[in-house]
Amino acid sequence: MRNYLLLGLCCLLLSGCGLFRPAVEDTYVPAAARKVFNTAYSQMGKKYRSGGASPQKGFDCSGLVWWAYRVNGYKIPRVTLDQARYGQSVPKERARTGDIVVFRTSSGSQGLHTGLYAGGNAFIHSPRSGAKVRMERMDIPYWRSKLVAVRRIVR
Repeated sequence: MRNYLLLGLCCLLLSGCGLFRPAVEDTYVPAAARKVFNTAYSQMGKKYRSGGASPQKGFDCSGLVWWAYRVNGYKIPRVTLDQARYGQSVPKERARTGDIVVFRTSSGSQGLHTGLYAGGNAFIHSPRSGAKVRMERMDIPYWRSKLVAVRRIVR
């Protein structure tokens, strides 16, 4: 019994240090937001195509996001800059599946990149010419330093 009390006390003390705290992530995700994400996920492996916004032609980053929402009955802007301003702004630590994640990959209005948050600090996107739709971690240094916004469409 004494060992269990000591173990409980240690866990309590360590949790105050943040060692046992889970990452903050909304647990409730509307079914419609999951559907949007799953629609994008169904395109894993499709080729990138500049200006592309369909499974037949391929996708650029904003085309994948636009298409996934459109298939599910949502009208959102087609271009990245407008997607970065559309919907409700959400703190980065409150991102949930289906939210639009916006990255600044270079300067100017053309320097934005969008994808859909997958949960677990990952996102799906169509990255660049010569690449395919894929999932990536947002906590790697490259993406972590470039995340500028999270936009919620499905509430």
